Amino acid sequence: MNDNPLLILPTPARALLTDDPIELLKFAAEAFKDSQVAIATLVEIRGGAARSLGSQVIVLSDGRFAGYVSGGCVEAAVAAEALLAMAEGRDRTVRFGDGSPFLDVVLPCGGGITVAIHVMRRMEEFERALEFLRLRQATALRYSPAKQTLDLVEPVERAGWLGDDFLIIYRPSTKVVISGQTIEVRSVARLAECSGFEVTVLAPERGLRLIEDVVDPFSAVLLLHHDLEQEMPVLEAALRTSCFYLGALGSRRTHQLRLNRLLRLGHGQPELARIKAPIGLFGPARDSTSLALSILADVAASRSAAFG
Repeated sequence: MNDNPLLILPTPARALLTDDPIELLKFAAEAFKDSQVAIATLVEIRGGAARSLGSQVIVLSDGRFAGYVSGGCVEAAVAAEALLAMAEGRDRTVRFGDGSPFLDVVLPCGGGITVAIHVMRRMEEFERALEFLRLRQATALRYSPAKQTLDLVEPVERAGWLGDDFLIIYRPSTKVVISGQTIEVRSVARLAECSGFEVTVLAPERGLRLIEDVVDPFSAVLLLHHDLEQEMPVLEAALRTSCFYLGALGSRRTHQLRLNRLLRLGHGQPELARIKAPIGLFGPARDSTSLALSILADVAASRSAAFG
C-alpha cells in the first residue's frame, strides 16, 4: 500500500483495546501533544460490516493505533494508510474488501468498507467535543474531504453523509440509574460497571429528590422494587425525565396494577407506553445475575435502537 518504496514507515501496532469513542478522542488529544495524529473514519459500508458508520481508528505517527472500523481484520492496514497520509501531509480515502484494489485485505463478512483518513492539523475540535461529552451533551464533527477539515457542528440523528461532508456523531456513555433496596440492585450495578456504563444507585431517602437532577437523555432508569408503594413516587419522577429507557421489576399482573394506579393518577397512554415491564430482554429470570444480564442486554438494545 506504500506507493513510494523509498519511504520507510513505522510498523502499525495496537496501543489500546477499545472501541469507546470517548476513549478514542482522549487518546488522540493526549497523543497530539507529542505526535502527529490521523483519524480514520468509516464512511461507507458495502454489504455487511462489523461496525457502524462513523466508527474510527486513531493512528499516531509512531505506528500506534486504537479503535476499530471492522471486526479487527483491516485495522493494521488502515493504520498503514494513515501513516502514509501523515508522511505525505494530505488526507486520503481508501476502500477495503469488496471493490478494493487491495486483494490481500479481505473482510470475512464478504462486504466492503470505505475509510476516510484525515491528518489532524489542530486539536481544538476534539477538545471541545470532549468538553460537550463531559457535560453529557451530544456533539458532532463534520469532515470535509475537499477542504481536508474537521469542524465541530450541531449533532444530527445518525452519522452519515450530508452533501459532500461526512458527519460523525458523539454521544455520552450510557448512565444506569437504579432505584431499589434489593439484591438485584447490587448485581445490576456490579455488572453495569463491568460493562463500562456509568452507574448511579439512588439512596432511598434521597432518590426521589435526585432523580430529575441525575437523569438525562442518555440514561436508563431501572426500578428494582418489590413494593409498588415504594416504587410509585420514583416512577412518577422518572416519567418526567428524558431517559431513553425506563424499566420496572415485577410480573405482568404487577405491571397491570402499576398501570391502573398511574391512570388513576392522571398519566396518559404515551407515558405508560414508556415503561418496560416486566423489565429485561428475556425472562423470567430466577436469580439476580440472570436478571442483571437480561436488564443490561435490554438497555444496550434500546440504546442502539434509539441512537444507532
